[in-house]
Parts: sequence; structure tokens; C-alpha cells
Amino acid sequence: MLPTSTDVLVVGAGPTGLATALTLARRGVEVTVVDQLAEPPTTSRAAVVHAYTLEVLDRIGAAAPLVAQGVRAPRFTVRDRDRMLLAVPFHQLPSRFPYALLVSQSVTESVLTDQLADLGVRARRPGRLTDLTPTTDGVVAQVDGAALRARFVVGADGLHSTVRQLVGIGFSGPSHEESFVLADVRVRSALPRDEAALFLARPGPLIWAPLPDGVVRLVAAVATAPAEPDSAYLQALLDERGPERRPERITEVLWGSRFRVHHRIADTFRAGPVLLAGDAGHVHSPAGGQGMNLGICDAVALGTTLADVLAGGPETLLDDYTARQRPMAEDVLSFTAGLTRLATLSSARRPIRDVLLRLLGAVPPARRQIALRLSGLSHRERTPG
Repeated sequence: MLPTSTDVLVVGAGPTGLATALTLARRGVEVTVVDQLAEPPTTSRAAVVHAYTLEVLDRIGAAAPLVAQGVRAPRFTVRDRDRMLLAVPFHQLPSRFPYALLVSQSVTESVLTDQLADLGVRARRPGRLTDLTPTTDGVVAQVDGAALRARFVVGADGLHSTVRQLVGIGFSGPSHEESFVLADVRVRSALPRDEAALFLARPGPLIWAPLPDGVVRLVAAVATAPAEPDSAYLQALLDERGPERRPERITEVLWGSRFRVHHRIADTFRAGPVLLAGDAGHVHSPAGGQGMNLGICDAVALGTTLADVLAGGPETLLDDYTARQRPMAEDVLSFTAGLTRLATLSSARRPIRDVLLRLLGAVPPARRQIALRLSGLSHRERTPG
């Protein structure tokens, strides 16, 4: 049964919402989580947790159980068919987690859910938010027709955020959208099973990421993605964009889907006692595997700030959250858009791009800076704690 009041109402039980709730619960804050889905999804598009995100998750006790279920990738490669253009080393990162962790988003959600359950917090499903009414000391939320008083509300409800729409926060960006196909497959492959690869193909980028149990996650930008990509469709993508001399061969499709994204960012991450995190505040291309990672970093930063405010700190701390996290989102949007542009350069400009990437890869300080950027560690100094 839904309570009648709570300190913080978190709308959305994806990685961002769960991480926000776990951060709050570990600080002793009363938190209620609702999600409109009756069951958590068993398939999802995010497949990498970067080093900085693992550091952030470690603060709330969620890194170790997640690392135990993933593949540690000591490097990330950028390729053009058979040519290695750039190898980004993670093994020398200045972190306790010198790798990218390749693991399905559904596993990340399961770990966070279990951690919350240990603290007595469970997401209430299905729970549909329909209205938010400001009060002198917070918000009254209508969830499935019942009133719930909350001191603060966190919108972690994704691209089509009801929270963002109810409080009238703008969501600006280019009008065009990108279409992607994604699938988990089994393949006969000569590619290493401990590194993710980004193939820069003229039709669009292809991400190849090995997961536990011999599974490979494929994500590709396409003009029009089928609702359920089959083996023939995915094989054609690999033939068009993947290795040529030792081509990939799909042996099984475990599941496939599609999604569309815009490059957009919320005008602000705060409207009084209502705050945004994750895809509710920013969406962009999956190139570089940054989306879920940024959302989790939003979550822990916001949960920590809310706990400080509820413990007696000034509410201006919440403005600091927006001032800190929104520029990080802008940086990631710019970065992922640049990766997509690299993939889709014209044939005449591709040789120049390839030479430049190889030159970057030959310069250790440049490789290090790229590794810091991909891993999220370049944002470390912007986030206290």
C-alpha cells in the first residue's frame, strides 16, 4: 500500500531512480519509489559501467556485487572494419576500478534492487503519477488516484518524463532523432572477449560489447530499425560494418529491439522541490556508453544532496546540484554527438579521420586523456566526495 507521506518520492525504478533511492536510504531518509511498469524489464540497452560510475556506486555499497557479475574490459577500441584506429587503455586509470565493466543494465538494476530490499525499500509497481501540486512544505503527488505528500520529488522517469512535463521544465535540442537497433547475440568471432569495440562505418556506428556467458551486445545506428531484428538482419549489419578478413557469424539471437533518441537536455534540473536525474534531464546517442553512467552519477549526487538538505542543510545545495550536473550532461551530449559524427564522415574525409585517430593513439598523453574522458574520471573533480 502506498504511504500517505514520505521524505522523498522517486518516480522511476530504472538505474537512476534505484541509485537515488539507495543513496537516500543509506543515509536514513524515508524514500518511496514508484514505477509505472508492473515488472522490471529483463532486456535493456545499457551494457557498460565505467570506472568513475563504479567509484560512485562504491560509495553506496553497490560496486562489489556488480563487479562480481560483469566482464572486466581493460581497453576499448575504435575500428574501421579490420583496421584498428585507436586502442584506449583503461588498465592504467587512476582508479580502484581500472577497467570498463561490461554487464547488462538488467543486472545493474537487479543489484540495486537487492541492495534496496536489504534496507526495507521496494519499488511500488505499477504506480502511475498523474499530478503534482506544490505546497508550502513540499509537493502533493497523485499516484493511481491516491494523494502522497513528499518533501521532495525526483523525476527519474526517462525520456518522456511525466515529472518533467507536470512541472513545465523545457526539454530542448535538435528536432531530429536517431534510430538504433540493439540485440544480444551469440557469435563465432575472432574479436577479443574482454574489450568493447566501436566500429566507425559510413552508414553509422556499430557497438560490439561482450557480456558474461558468451553473449555479445550489438548496438547500431540505422535509418529505420525493425521492431524485432532477426538473425539475417543482424548478420547483414555485421557484414556491412564489422570485420572483413575474419567476419563475424551469428549463431543465435537471444533478443532484439529498437529505440530512438534525441539529443536533448532539460532547461534546468530543478523546479522548487522537484528535481530531475538521468534521462529525464538529458538524452543522447549511446556511442561511448555514457547514458546510464551519467544517470547513476546524477543519482548519487542528488541523493547525497537531498540527504544533506533534509538533515538541516540549506536548500541552495539543490541549486548546486543543477549547477554541477547540467554542465556534465552538456559535455557528454557534445562528446557522444562527436563520436557519431566521426562514424558518418564522407568517404573523402574518412582517410584523414583514420590518420588523426592513429596519431592520437600513438601519443600516450592523448590516449590517457581519452581514457579519462570515456571512463568518466575527467568529471571526478567536479563532484565532491
